[in-house]
Amino acid sequence: MDVVDIKTFVPSKDYEISKSFYTEIGFKAEYVTDELTLFENGDCLFFLQRFYNRVLAKNFMLQICVTDIYDAYELCSKSEHKTQITPVKQESWGKVFYLWGPVGELLHITQLGS
Repeated sequence: MDVVDIKTFVPSKDYEISKSFYTEIGFKAEYVTDELTLFENGDCLFFLQRFYNRVLAKNFMLQICVTDIYDAYELCSKSEHKTQITPVKQESWGKVFYLWGPVGELLHITQLGS
C-alpha cells in the first residue's frame, strides 16, 4: 500500500456552530454536501461531518502543528465557540496548548522544537 494522503472526519452536534468554530481558528470551509464540509489550512485538510456520537466526540483528538504557537494561541483564544483553552506550555519536544471544540473534541495545538 502506497498512502499519499489521509484525512479525518470530525464529528459535530450542531453543524453550523462547528463550522463557525473551525473558521474562527483559521480554516477555510469548502462545501462538499449538506452533510460534509472540507476544511483547509495550507496543505492540511479534514472533513467536518454532520454526525454526532457522544462517546466519539468526547474521545476525538487532533494534533495541529503550527509555525508560531503564540499567534495560534491569540487566534484560538478569540473563538466564540471553543469550550476550553489552556495556556501555552513548554514540553521537552516543543510548545503546546489544548483547545476543546464545540462537541468536546480536543485539539493539541503544537509547535515542535524549542
